[in-house]
This record gives sequence, structure tokens and C-alpha cells, in this order.
Amino acid sequence: MTAAETQKKNRLKDVLRLVIFLGIGIFFIYWFLLKLDSEQKAAIWQSFTEANYWWVAVAMACCLLSHLVRALRWRLLFKPIGYQPTISNTFGSVLVAYMANLALPRAGEVMRCATLRTSEGIPVEKSLGTVVTERIIDVLAFVVVIAVGMLAMFGQAKDWLYDTLSERYDNLPNMAMIIGVLAALVLMAFIAYKLLWHRLMGINLFRKIDTLIHGMVDGVKSILHLGPKATVLFLIYSVAIYLLYILGGLIIFQAFAETSVLGFGAAFVVYLFGTVGMTFSQGGIGVYPVLVQLALDIYGVPLEVGTACGWLLWGSQQAIVLAVGAAFLIYFSIIKRKNKVH
Repeated sequence: MTAAETQKKNRLKDVLRLVIFLGIGIFFIYWFLLKLDSEQKAAIWQSFTEANYWWVAVAMACCLLSHLVRALRWRLLFKPIGYQPTISNTFGSVLVAYMANLALPRAGEVMRCATLRTSEGIPVEKSLGTVVTERIIDVLAFVVVIAVGMLAMFGQAKDWLYDTLSERYDNLPNMAMIIGVLAALVLMAFIAYKLLWHRLMGINLFRKIDTLIHGMVDGVKSILHLGPKATVLFLIYSVAIYLLYILGGLIIFQAFAETSVLGFGAAFVVYLFGTVGMTFSQGGIGVYPVLVQLALDIYGVPLEVGTACGWLLWGSQQAIVLAVGAAFLIYFSIIKRKNKVH
């Protein structure tokens, strides 16, 4: 297969992925609206009109700050390879990437590197390596967050999950038993991997998994090459990013009287539900607000308020990305044009 054919095939895959994930989002919007009667729709609209949009503006600022911290963290990865891009250009590249991802899956990673090449002259292959490392760290960090969430499942959320499952299944195991079973399964998988490694490597799927695991290990090791100070700073930035994500939900809670009493635990659960929604549809459209409403239902928040809260939380994140990302895209286009002239 030629390079042109491969590129065409990848482009077709991206378009199909966009159609499928966008279709899922539109379906969820239609499905959700279909369940509502006219009174519920009117109540949801009323919740939107009665919301305190000053808090929505603060949530947008919090979202923007999380992207800035992400840019600062990404910037640390360039030092070992001999580059030091400016904070403004790195920040702009991150926002352009998020905006591009709303239009086409995975397009953001390419755009991130392309804009940095335009503004800083850093070769795409160099910056792409840092993006891969960052993504690996994000995957590992998210697994840790999910694990903490499943183990802690703050108060009411834990009770809600247990009660919901109890309605369908009898004699549910306790948390200690679940942890023990999971630990045993992990141990068995590790032993099987070691004993059957050569045979497993003959299967394409396992080769890909093995490559992914080694890539993650290499990505984590590369962080240690930053030096003690930069490594600690990288970890601090990573924690700050997730705290800002959760804080964004906590701020949006203040926009409604019914959710203003909720605390960090509820915001954490909303973040977990919302993150799942982001993976099921393009940009989380449709699915994200529905799952946020479901998370708020755990805490007794009325459907109309939970729905409005979910849409405002999702909408505020996308609005700030689109607005600032578009501004930076124009900025990078001007730089590119100037570079061509010179």
C-alpha cells in the first residue's frame, strides 16, 4: 500500500469515527428529549434562565486555567530534547488542539505539533514524541483517578451504586472481596503473560498490547530524565489539572440553588461520569450532560436542574475552547503567513 493510499484510508477512518461518535451524541440528545413531557422541558428552560451566569463565567476561567497548566506541563518535556517554547505559544497550541478534536478525532495532536512548528520552529516529529509521552501519562493518571473513585466513591454515590445493583442482583460482594478478586485476576494475568509470552507474541492483538505497555513504561521513565525539580513540578501540574477539572464542576454547582450545597465529593463523581461521557461521543455532545444529570440524581437534584447543570458544565468548557482556540488559530495563521513572506 502506497503512502497516499494509507493516508486516504486513515482519513476515511477518521471521518467514519467522527460520524459514528457524533451520531451517538445526537441520538442521546434525541433519546433524552423524547422522554420529557412539555412541563419538564419548560422546567429545564426555567432552570437555564434562573442560573447565575457569573458562576458559569468563573467555571470557564477555571477551564482555561486547566489548559494553561497543561501547557506548562507539556513545556517541561521539551527541555531534554533541547527546546524551550514560549508559554503563550504552547498554551495556544493546546487550545487549538482541543478545538480541532471537537471537529475530528485525533486531529488535535497533529494540529498541536503543527502550530508549534509554525510559531517555534520545532520539528513535528520532535514535538509529537512529547505529545505521546504526555498522553501515556494522562492514561495512567486517569486509571489512578478511576481506581481512587471506585474505591472511595464518596458517600451517597457509593450507596446509590450499591442500591442500584442490589435491585438486580442478590448477595453482592463487599468491597474487600471485590479488591481481593481483582488483585487475584491481575496476578493470574501477570503469571500467564510471563509463562505464555512467546506464544502470545504470535497474536497481533497481544503484540499491540505489549507495545502499548512498553510505551507506557518508557513514557514514565522519560519523565525521570527531566531532573528532580522538573519531575516534581510535572507531578504537581498533573495533580493540579485534575483538581481544576473537578473544581470546574464545583463552581458550576454554585449557579443553581439546588446544587450549591453539594461539595467536593459530588463534584468528583460528576467528573467521573462526565469523563465517561466524553469518550462515548464526539466532544461529549449529548452523552456528557445526560451522565452529569444522572450523577446529580444520586444527590437528589431534580432532573430539570441536573440537566441544565450538565449542559452548562459541558457548554462552558466547549465555549471557552472554541473562542480562545479560534483566536490562537488566527494568531498562528498570521505567523505562518509572515514566515512565508520572509
